[in-house]
Amino acid sequence: MIEPQTDPKIRKRREVLTRFLRQEAAAQGFDLCRVTLPDAIPDAPHRLQAFLDAGRHGTMSWMEETKERRADPRVLWSDVRSVVMFGMNYGPDEDPRHLQALPDKAAISVYARNRDYHDVMKGKLKEIATRFAARAGADVKVFVDTAPVMEKPLAAAAGLGWQGKHTNLVSRDFGSWLFLGSLFTTADLEIDAAERDHCGSCRACLDACPTDAFPAPYQIDARRCISYLTIEHKGAIDVALRPAFGNRIYGCDDCLSACPWNKFAAAAREMKLVAREDLKAPDIAFFLTLDDAAFRTHFSGSPVKRIGRDRFVRNVLIAAGNSGSSELVKACEALLGDPSAEVRGMAVWALSQLLEGSHFETLRQAALGHETDESVREEWMRETDRCI
Repeated sequence: MIEPQTDPKIRKRREVLTRFLRQEAAAQGFDLCRVTLPDAIPDAPHRLQAFLDAGRHGTMSWMEETKERRADPRVLWSDVRSVVMFGMNYGPDEDPRHLQALPDKAAISVYARNRDYHDVMKGKLKEIATRFAARAGADVKVFVDTAPVMEKPLAAAAGLGWQGKHTNLVSRDFGSWLFLGSLFTTADLEIDAAERDHCGSCRACLDACPTDAFPAPYQIDARRCISYLTIEHKGAIDVALRPAFGNRIYGCDDCLSACPWNKFAAAAREMKLVAREDLKAPDIAFFLTLDDAAFRTHFSGSPVKRIGRDRFVRNVLIAAGNSGSSELVKACEALLGDPSAEVRGMAVWALSQLLEGSHFETLRQAALGHETDESVREEWMRETDRCI
């Protein structure tokens, strides 16, 4: 009896199906398409548990709730036989860190400067999945970030790149600028070799982090990460971390931008991922004026929209406080009366950074007479000493 792995007909079928997938991926604009096995990340459960035990996931409780499915694709779907990983380049046409020298401008993470990549990639993956399922006669499922799939370890196992010291995927061809998606299937496919780590002694990404969010190479503490704090974290931001935010209002690209492998990366080809001109270097002042309706209109189709207006303006107020610009004072003062306590509290901090003590004290005395939210009152009282 011929073993499946040596049967020439079976090998040929795997080859044909795998080649078909790669052709479909290229046709849909994906830059990489490689295959791994569902049991290719045996260290994932231990690493994930250690991350959770240390509390480094912050308030992302869903990571704890889905840890079994997240750590093993076979728990997520017991019938899966092959995991296909896709990579799409979203590299910028310039180093986004240049915005740090423009404190009156707002820095939005490169990935969020146009359409939501979840929607862009999932639509493409569904088309591939439909055609592949018909061709292979196999079941398929597609995932883009929102499902409990450890995409970066799986992508490394499939050979798209390796997880760098900043914990993100690094590619020799695309640097740190890859979106990832996956297709799980019951079909048997040709398996690709994993990529080895090429970071060497480099620690550029670690040294670039404004908030020291990396306790050690290959480890991240989300509670200190600007991307987590501006996107996932609800409520007030730790006052000790606010100055380090600079003008970053949605995400942070510093560790990605610092990666030397980016020198091989070309700018994104997918037009829906190319930055909108109005989001490359937007004015902080404009964003401070957005009410909920204007926010939703301005960020229609953008991932920024998902965090909501109040959290977004909270982030913008931190940038305003760090700007040193007296021209933003009036807009910040207007937000002291905002319906959102989250916004009012951060407006207090922004003004504490922009105003002289006497002016701030006048505002403080007036506000404490009617402010009922305890978190906002704490922001006012925190600045008592500087006003004396």
